[in-house]
Amino acid sequence: MRRSPLGLEAVADWHNLAAAFHRAALGRSTRPEVQRFAARLETELAHLRTDILSGGIAVGRTRRFRIHDPKPRTIHAPCFRERVLHHALMAHVGPVLERALVADTFACRTGKGALAAVQRAQHHGRRWPWWAKIDIRAYFASIDHGILQDLLARRFKDRDLLTLLGRIIEAHRDGPGRGLPIGALTSQQFANFYLSGLDRLLLEGCRVRGFVRYMDDLVWWGDSRDAVREGLAAARAFASERLALQVKEPVAVGQSQQGLSLCGYRILPGRLLLSRRRKMRYSQCRRQWEGAYAGGLIDARTLQAGYAGALAITLHTDAAAWRREQLRRVPLAGALSGL
Repeated sequence: MRRSPLGLEAVADWHNLAAAFHRAALGRSTRPEVQRFAARLETELAHLRTDILSGGIAVGRTRRFRIHDPKPRTIHAPCFRERVLHHALMAHVGPVLERALVADTFACRTGKGALAAVQRAQHHGRRWPWWAKIDIRAYFASIDHGILQDLLARRFKDRDLLTLLGRIIEAHRDGPGRGLPIGALTSQQFANFYLSGLDRLLLEGCRVRGFVRYMDDLVWWGDSRDAVREGLAAARAFASERLALQVKEPVAVGQSQQGLSLCGYRILPGRLLLSRRRKMRYSQCRRQWEGAYAGGLIDARTLQAGYAGALAITLHTDAAAWRREQLRRVPLAGALSGL
């Protein structure tokens, strides 16, 4: 494998840093820390460049908060200066990591995403009768720092770059030498890359018929129950021995004609249905916007935009009958009277 010669000079290039600022500020221009950075943009970028090249740039400063989507998660959002650093790094590091991924890995990649993963899974379900699905227990919190840095060292050869990547990785710990923070751009890219060897094991070693991965959710298809179970044994062993990860139990094995749950959808060969989670999100979104309108917090135009967002949760699925039933049970007449 030929390693990339990428170094810190490319990351700290003035044009790269300026572009990284604009990507990091997208959708956040009204926040005070972004406005302060923008007010002194040339000075801030010059200091950032100097700190990157000297190897002394501060990392690990995050804002911590909890969300429930759909289960409780702790988010560590980097400060804005570090967000700019992450975008500058990933502008060059990201494409190298991208080349390590197989085509059927769909998370955090331009032109792919959850819907593309679901549609690909439906395609495989129409062709092959059996599937197996696994996910990794506490995935982000379980990623081994040493293993990840060894994997990165196989892709990059510049010591200064690897040192900076190592400092970013070591800045967060969920246990001794383990864990990446949820909420950082670098973590998304590293976590997606970490399982690339498992992807290739299933596709090239086990020769599974079809394969889809969305972050730590992996599904593959075969001609029989025994065939997909062979892949399951190999995946468990590789995850444990090579990546220090545990497959969450119990694993799921089933027939394609009976359906598969993935990324918030129930996937059948001829239909795409809403999962219970997406149904709950639709209902919560509706209640939120209707409550805001009833309380006089938003106008009719904003309510209409909110309904469009709620409807988007159910798009691409065969959910028209379910939506009609929801409207029958909880009519919109009261909320819509002002439209």
